[in-house]
Amino acid sequence: MTTKQVWNSYADDLKRFILSKVKQASIAEDILQETFIKVHTKLHTLNDDSKLKSWLFSVARYTVLDYFRTTKQALPVEDLEVATTPTTHAHSEHDCLRGIIKSLPKKYRDPLFLSDIKGMKQQEIANQLHLPLATVKSQIQRARKQIAQGFMDCCGFKMNDEGHLVGEIQDKADCKVCQ
Repeated sequence: MTTKQVWNSYADDLKRFILSKVKQASIAEDILQETFIKVHTKLHTLNDDSKLKSWLFSVARYTVLDYFRTTKQALPVEDLEVATTPTTHAHSEHDCLRGIIKSLPKKYRDPLFLSDIKGMKQQEIANQLHLPLATVKSQIQRARKQIAQGFMDCCGFKMNDEGHLVGEIQDKADCKVCQ
């Protein structure tokens, strides 16, 4: 499938999804364009066309998260909530990520959360946790490596030549972290 075909089939659905997160049409349009730039450059890496729609929405979701992170705006509350009871939705990378993050040692989990979720600068994190900046940087990098390793162990993802995780989410029964 070409990028143009993907655009014709899914652009309206993706725009509605993005608009539900950012609430401003002009910003949603910009994020949609950014999403399709990513799709255009990575479409060839998708191995299973039956997973196209879920992959597209994942790309859009991460592009929205990047927008909130770079603009230092708060994410809508519903995007931050973690389910406390099991739901009947399809198994997703969020299920695995939640399990992988929970399994991280606290000394890695806390700096990672403050950096990648709350968007704090690493120096602010060092000050808050009363740690040297070099220690905080090291802990964040180790946490990110452990998350990547968790996806490789749990869901069979692989690291490509560019250092990016690629693969398809496994069925929940095959998943070692979130089953």
